[in-house]
Amino acid sequence: MPNYRYYGRNSQGEAVNGFVDRADRDSVAEYLSQQRIIPVNIDLHQTSSLSINWETVSRLLSTNSVPDEQLIMFCRQMYTINKAGLSLAQGMKSLSQSMTDGGLKASVEDIVSRLQSGMSLSLAMRQHSKIFNNLFISMIQVGENSGNLDTVFLQLSHYIERDLETRKSIKAAMRYPLFILTAMVIAMVVINIFVIPAFADMFNRFDADLPLATYLLIGFSNFFVNYWWLLLAFSLLASIGCVFWLKTDSGRTIWDCKKLKIPIIGALINKASLARYTRSFSIMLKAGVPLTEAIGLCAQVIDNQYFSDKIDSIKNGVERGDSLKRTHARSEIFTPLILQMINVGESSGQVDTLLLDVADYYEREVEYDLKSLSSKIEPLLIVVMAIFVLILALGIFLPMWEMYNIQK
Repeated sequence: MPNYRYYGRNSQGEAVNGFVDRADRDSVAEYLSQQRIIPVNIDLHQTSSLSINWETVSRLLSTNSVPDEQLIMFCRQMYTINKAGLSLAQGMKSLSQSMTDGGLKASVEDIVSRLQSGMSLSLAMRQHSKIFNNLFISMIQVGENSGNLDTVFLQLSHYIERDLETRKSIKAAMRYPLFILTAMVIAMVVINIFVIPAFADMFNRFDADLPLATYLLIGFSNFFVNYWWLLLAFSLLASIGCVFWLKTDSGRTIWDCKKLKIPIIGALINKASLARYTRSFSIMLKAGVPLTEAIGLCAQVIDNQYFSDKIDSIKNGVERGDSLKRTHARSEIFTPLILQMINVGESSGQVDTLLLDVADYYEREVEYDLKSLSSKIEPLLIVVMAIFVLILALGIFLPMWEMYNIQK
């Protein structure tokens, strides 16, 4: 995007100048008028190839995503800076000096330089979209226009923290089932490579009639030992195929829809998505983001493509003049509780407050379900392990008992 240098006067009549990244001069003039700056001269700023290379390197270093913990701390520090009445450029410069080297530090330093050139905070953050998503930037823009940046940063810190806690809880709850499944897979590999071939040699020496289960176990073990490379290649190709399929819009939508129907896990994913949508929608409405823009941003922050498509259809319906209640009901993904709260909120003008209550309710539901997730999955794991042991018993120990009876 071209870089323009401008000269003008602010609302106090003082001379100001700086740099702005815009597509053309008209866009620069429009931006300056929004900043209450009367442009006197706008020139295309030519940079040397060396400076362009340094800018590219800086951008590559500063657009890497950063951990949510760092973003939470950044939002809290920015809340303190704005609450204390410090200027953004001065406060963020001091903040960057206390940061450790990394993507966030480089991004803050770049934002400071853009602020000093006259660019707004939201526009400067938009240059680092891998760190600050659309919801974050839109909230900052609303905070700038309303003069409530401190409140916006505090809301963002709470939002990111709640979202991080939910994801950590889900990972912790899934750790035990994944450990059990991994142990079972390792056990199957060891049994097929070492245990079953030893029993197969013993059965061959006795030339005994083997039951069907034993033939199947020995056949699968032989195939596994002799053609393990074929199984490995097939698994790799299937994994790569799934990855590419999930990167397509249709593939991701189908998978995200199927996830919601998985026993036990599906209901948890559904509640977590509803909690994230209602909290995001509530925060943006409370901050003053326009209704259709808030819905569109919610579609982007939801990490479920099926939900995202449904929310986009809600946005289209609202843009046509339909009510929130009817558009949400038509999507068929929201519970009666949410629909009722939206209906009451539309009538009373308190959609943001009621949706925040709904978000708290579903987050408590998710927290409770996560605590009881292991107890719900354990019976299924026990059944799977019992079936595994039963197959081994029928396939290995049954012919041994028959051989023992024949010898007697």
